[in-house]
Amino acid sequence: MPSLKAVRLRIASVKSTQKITSAMKMVAAAKLRRSQDAIVAARPYAKAMGNITAEVAARANAEAHPLLQRRPARRVAVVVMTSDRGLCGGFNTNLCRAAQRLSEEKSRAGAVDEVRFEVVGRKGRDYFRRRRLNITRELPGAAGDTALARAKELAAALTEEFLNGTVDAVYLAYNQFKSVMSQRPVIEPLLPVEPAAASDDAATSEFLYEPGQGEILDYILPMYLETQLHRALLESVASEFGARMTAMENATKNASEMIDRLTLQYNRARQASITKELMEIVGGAEALKG
Repeated sequence: MPSLKAVRLRIASVKSTQKITSAMKMVAAAKLRRSQDAIVAARPYAKAMGNITAEVAARANAEAHPLLQRRPARRVAVVVMTSDRGLCGGFNTNLCRAAQRLSEEKSRAGAVDEVRFEVVGRKGRDYFRRRRLNITRELPGAAGDTALARAKELAAALTEEFLNGTVDAVYLAYNQFKSVMSQRPVIEPLLPVEPAAASDDAATSEFLYEPGQGEILDYILPMYLETQLHRALLESVASEFGARMTAMENATKNASEMIDRLTLQYNRARQASITKELMEIVGGAEALKG
């Protein structure tokens, strides 16, 4: 059994840890509110932009714009959006594993010659480096105020890679924010742009382009990429704070339970020590009487 001093030191250490986790939970909760408001505001615009772009792509020929051209996906890029910091449960690991499974499935099927990872966030970079996977781009993790700039940077780089034939398809991997307790890893295609499903209305109607179809596509497709990347980054930021808040809440609760167990252990050890001393005193007194 550990000494009373060792148990006291352990209790003090756990209490200090509990204060840290409790403070981190409150900080994450404050940042989560702002991030949640940002993603709730961004979703309708991103959805509308996606619908408009899909409708335009459905009515345009694949040759109308290079970003619409579909070719055999021999070289695939996966953009993985993780965080720079940990202490957020399985937020980063679950997403990286999902992206790695996608790579392994395509490699086993023999459908691709190369799968490259373009990683946002230090935790994703470390994950893929440890496994010696093909990382072609590393970017720092985004925050609410830097998400738009990071989205524009990524959109420009991915567009250049797709147009010059470095990659034939681009997938986007991020954590979708459902609630504070739930963040779902999502992998969805980004390039080439997916057209909307054909419908009777699409077959009978045609858009009038002003000044022209090419000019409209040149304007709307890059905006679509930036919007989808921006939305995914905001989803990832909100999911990170939600996951960290949940993880720190669980850690605080576990620390409280551990303090209770250690306090009980300390009291039992102290009671045993006092009982032993009393028995020694009584034994000594009885010996003197004899």
